Amino acid sequence: MPEGPSIVILKEKVQQFKGKTVTAASCNNGSLDVSILMNQPITDFKSWGKHFLICFPGFTVRIHMMMFGTYRINEHTAKPPRLHLQFNNEELNFYACLLQLIEQPLNEVYDWEADIMSDSWNTKKAIKKMKAEPKLLACDALMDQQIFSGVGNIIKNETLFRTRIHPESLIAAIPPKKLKEMIVETIKYSFEFLEQKKKGTLKRNWQAYHKKECPRNHVPFIRRDTGRSHRASFYCEVCQVLYS
Repeated sequence: MPEGPSIVILKEKVQQFKGKTVTAASCNNGSLDVSILMNQPITDFKSWGKHFLICFPGFTVRIHMMMFGTYRINEHTAKPPRLHLQFNNEELNFYACLLQLIEQPLNEVYDWEADIMSDSWNTKKAIKKMKAEPKLLACDALMDQQIFSGVGNIIKNETLFRTRIHPESLIAAIPPKKLKEMIVETIKYSFEFLEQKKKGTLKRNWQAYHKKECPRNHVPFIRRDTGRSHRASFYCEVCQVLYS
């Protein structure tokens, strides 16, 4: 599943279509009435966490890539796209994704201060949201899109390893200074993720995600599904402290 930084890259790649008018469109599962897109100009592209937003006058098309979503710019695969947008001789195609029409103003739908890649990110608000759930685990807090919009399993694992926090630590038990360190590292690593993804060096820089041995203590990593999301956590029982 693409994480926040990957959606930012997509947003950057499609800027050539901003201001252009849709001349043809199709949706292969009927989840979106594409007739509303015809002859409409794209006013902007935005992202909120894992949501990619195509803005038109008066409405927005939200795209969520889910686990296996992909896209093609000025090319297509043999498989019909979930959403096809034509701009005269140019095209934009999305596959295996979820589509949703948003008719409300985006500021009424999204909390931009929860987006890990946004200039509006608000650390104090994130702490307040976490403290409102005293039994929340660290792994679940990071994967909660209303607190850390854009964090996926890679960012979760890398952040917890870098801050030496066990994924099943209770948020209420983590010392305030350590909790703030977790937040700071989440944002910092998200932008490292962005740059490494652009350079094609993301996987080679992973320290914990899908690794077998802790690079600090040279003991086997524990791999276990943790938290309410039951997503895989890779952690070291020697150096990652369980706050409980």
